[in-house]
Amino acid sequence: QVQLAESGGELVQAGGSLRLSCAASGRTFSGYVVGWFRQGPGKEREFLSAINWRSGGADYADSVKGRFTTSRDNAKNTVYLQMNSLKPEDTAVYYCAVAPGSRRDLTLRSAYDNWGQGTQVTVSS
Repeated sequence: QVQLAESGGELVQAGGSLRLSCAASGRTFSGYVVGWFRQGPGKEREFLSAINWRSGGADYADSVKGRFTTSRDNAKNTVYLQMNSLKPEDTAVYYCAVAPGSRRDLTLRSAYDNWGQGTQVTVSS
């Protein structure tokens, strides 16, 4: 079973950038899709992106397309979420999660089996 640990969240000014990391332990990401979600205060957990570890192909929510990019580093067994042009409404706890590559609708929270503990991103205006 893979364990996940997010890092990189911090306080940043609007318009700034952050790169979040999701590191795996226990096993590699091989065969998985790695998703990023976020949950803002009083909001539902929201899908942001998903990357297929084997192919590197990625999909994004419309709300972050063009601003956020997910990538992987095979050697470090780590997935990244590069976030640019940050807005106050991006303030949330950000989570990574894994799903078997065979799962269908990877925008759904229920598609993912294992989750990290989350990392806080705060964007000030």
